[in-house]
Amino acid sequence: MPFEAWGNERAGEIIAAHATEDGATLPVLHALQEVFGCVPEAAVPLIAEALNLSQAEIHGVVTFYHDFRRAPPGRNVLKLCRAEACQSMGGDALGARARAKLGINWGETTRDGRVTLDPVFCLGLCATAPSAMINNKLVGRLTESRLDKLIEATQ
Repeated sequence: MPFEAWGNERAGEIIAAHATEDGATLPVLHALQEVFGCVPEAAVPLIAEALNLSQAEIHGVVTFYHDFRRAPPGRNVLKLCRAEACQSMGGDALGARARAKLGINWGETTRDGRVTLDPVFCLGLCATAPSAMINNKLVGRLTESRLDKLIEATQ
C-alpha cells in the first residue's frame, strides 16, 4: 500500500474536495489518510481553517477515533480484537503473544516497518474464539498457532 509523501498543496486539494460535504471532518480525515497513510500533525491547521473549526476540535476527532493514524502504518496491519467477548476467550493472552513476538505495543510498528499492531474493538466473529484482521482480511477462531502463522506470513 504505497502512500504519497506529505505535501501541503496536495493536502489542500484533498481538503477542498470534501470541505462542502455535510459533516466534512470525517470525510476529510479519511481522504487524507487514504492518500498519505495517516493524518499528520501538519494537516490539523489546514483542516481547521478550511472547515472553520478550531485546531483543538480537529485534534480531538483525530485522537478519539482509533482508525486515524499519526504516522503511516507498516506494510502489514494486524488488528486483534480487544472487545470483552474476545478477551474472555483468551484474547488477552493472544495480544500479549503478538506484542512479544513482534517486540511492539498496541498502535506501534516494528522497526523494519513490516507490521503495525492495532487494537480493534469488535470484528463480529467472537462466537467461539478471539478474532483478528490482517490487511483487512478477517480471521476468526484465532489460536496461538493461527496467530503465529499470521505473523510469520508478514516476513
